[in-house]
Amino acid sequence: MKSSPKIGTTGETTFVVEAKHCIEFATDGMPAVLSTPNLIGILERTARQAIAPFLEASERSVGVEIELRHLAPSPLGAEVTAVARVISTDGRFVNYQIEAREGNELIARGVHKRAVIHMEGFARRLRR
Repeated sequence: MKSSPKIGTTGETTFVVEAKHCIEFATDGMPAVLSTPNLIGILERTARQAIAPFLEASERSVGVEIELRHLAPSPLGAEVTAVARVISTDGRFVNYQIEAREGNELIARGVHKRAVIHMEGFARRLRR
């Protein structure tokens, strides 16, 4: 890393819930709502983007741990804001507080850990 991200470094992503973000079992009267796996993906991308400026050109970050409580449903057309805030760093690991809101309503919260990796070494390991 060029430098460790400061505590409080924040990433934010706002999106509108589309059909591609919704649960796959929205049939037989079940409403189409934002799925937890899609929400996790958006929160991970938000965390990755938050520390991107701190990485060398040969580095990336990968998610290694996530703990999330999905507290409320968000229907098609809802505007959701995902936030990832750095709460600590430990060597190559970065820890975040993550949350998502629909307007003022908290719909998800948790913690997330990412590891900074060197792309060449990562690719070499995958080839083995």
